[in-house]
Amino acid sequence: MANAQYGSGLNLDALMVPTQAATVYAAQENSLYLPGSMVPIVQVPAGSASAQVAVMGSVTAAAITTEGTGTDPQDFDSLLPTDTKVPVALQLIAARTVLRDFGGIDTADMGRIMGNAIAAKVDALVSAKLGDLGTVAPTSNLLHDLYDQIGTIRGAGETGPLSCIVAPTAYKDFMEHVGSAAFAGGDTQNAAMKTGLIGMIAGVPCYVSSSFGTNSGLTTPKFAVFSQDAMRIAMQGGVNLEVERRAAAVGNDIVASAAFGVDIIDTTRGIVVGTA
Repeated sequence: MANAQYGSGLNLDALMVPTQAATVYAAQENSLYLPGSMVPIVQVPAGSASAQVAVMGSVTAAAITTEGTGTDPQDFDSLLPTDTKVPVALQLIAARTVLRDFGGIDTADMGRIMGNAIAAKVDALVSAKLGDLGTVAPTSNLLHDLYDQIGTIRGAGETGPLSCIVAPTAYKDFMEHVGSAAFAGGDTQNAAMKTGLIGMIAGVPCYVSSSFGTNSGLTTPKFAVFSQDAMRIAMQGGVNLEVERRAAAVGNDIVASAAFGVDIIDTTRGIVVGTA
């Protein structure tokens, strides 16, 4: 009989809770996108495999110069925004390991490893979608490129906050034009955003992301700048952890998973600087 002092997989009551807590914490802390501040998250109800995200158009306000009279007091037309919807399909992302019944087990370390795996996959999937935004070729000055694309997005009607994701291969060139301390600032929501923060430039927080370069689908990605309404993440619940006895392995299966999807909602609200 296994000795309970080892905290092995046989002690599910002692293993499940701390490992699950560490898994969820690590996933949230090590993903740029799971906090939901850059790309909003839509919760998908149980029983559905996709989210229907409404893309609302705009209306033009009328200037009222005279009051209505008689039986027709409304002297300007009522306009409805043109609405379309974009389905964001869920897919199951998961990581699995087996904990044997012998030896000591650090539940925090196991949770951190599993949570990091989910976070890395989420950021890779979002980076792949960022690569599907409109692409423009870079010039010799990435700072000027950033200003140009901010102006383009603002000119298309976006008035909300923007975010910028910089590829690791462009980090050096970016910082040579940007500087460091003079451009620092802004609030960070988790560890990934804090450690990846380059600085606040023209009111836009800029982050370097290891996942953006290799997963963007571009040959030479430089950076992406986008608003919250450029994309949506769909999730069903959050990051989950399950423990199941596996006799053939003399231990327990540990599976971390998330029902996750991401898609572009409005291409006018984001641009990638790089070459395909």
